[in-house]
Amino acid sequence: MLDAIAQNPQPALTRETLPREGVDRIFPDNDTVIAGRAVDWEDRVIPGPPGAPDIEITIFRPRAASGSARPGFLNIHGGGQIVGHRSWETGRVVDIVAEHGAVAINVEYRLAPEHPSPAGLEDCYAALLWLHAHAAELGVDPDRIIVGGGSAGGCLAAGVALLARDRRGPVLAGQLLLCPMLDNTNTTVSSRQYDGIGTWQRETNLLAWSCLLGDELAFSPDASGYAAPAHAADVSGLAPAFIEVGEAEMFRDEDTQYALRIWATGGQAELHVWGGGAHGFDMYMPDAEVSRAALAARASWLRRIWSRA
Repeated sequence: MLDAIAQNPQPALTRETLPREGVDRIFPDNDTVIAGRAVDWEDRVIPGPPGAPDIEITIFRPRAASGSARPGFLNIHGGGQIVGHRSWETGRVVDIVAEHGAVAINVEYRLAPEHPSPAGLEDCYAALLWLHAHAAELGVDPDRIIVGGGSAGGCLAAGVALLARDRRGPVLAGQLLLCPMLDNTNTTVSSRQYDGIGTWQRETNLLAWSCLLGDELAFSPDASGYAAPAHAADVSGLAPAFIEVGEAEMFRDEDTQYALRIWATGGQAELHVWGGGAHGFDMYMPDAEVSRAALAARASWLRRIWSRA
């Protein structure tokens, strides 16, 4: 799989070439993604963090009536927190809504370097607070809310879980961390092993952390644990985590270590390291056998968490 992805490397990004215009039109629109499935959607604007701009979200929900409150899912898109748009992950969100009958919120957060940390994280936490506060209106069970995302979205989801614990905010049912970007120091073996290979490369990752944290803290272990959850001082008492990563990608070791730290506290974490999987393999090669296996494991975890919450 890595060889196949390496044949189409992504162009290197710089601060000057970070795309901002038209990013919401790169992927198919919501109706095209839904493709006749019984899923409705609407865009809304909700309050941002105190003193910050409002936040755009998209709500996806099953069309069929339900006699009981549904599980809730807050999705946070990837892109190193320097690129991306919530529409890029509509497919993942709609699949979860259609398969699990969940109500999902896809959140648009501020990007670095224009808005360095913690702007994006605070936007995502504000979206969680809004979802929890409006659970009854949305038909969501407030005790069955999972926060999740891939890559940078996984980093932000982990940060939201830490904030929810420390600020005594909503009690999450779980955190779905898909190939999460957790360690700003970039010192693990895998962070160097896959330099120049794959869909998210070391050079771009260094740029992302520099934009997010600034030159002084970009690669420092002293960076905030909310921004770089690998360096959170305490990972006890967190919502159950599902951590998925490819064997052949730079985030492999930091993600594995995060699961080990959670287990060491007595916390719950389900870790999957998929052999041959490169970064974002489920999105770039959804029909590969390893992608189908990963999606099945992910769906199993969601069912188990939502059934016991």
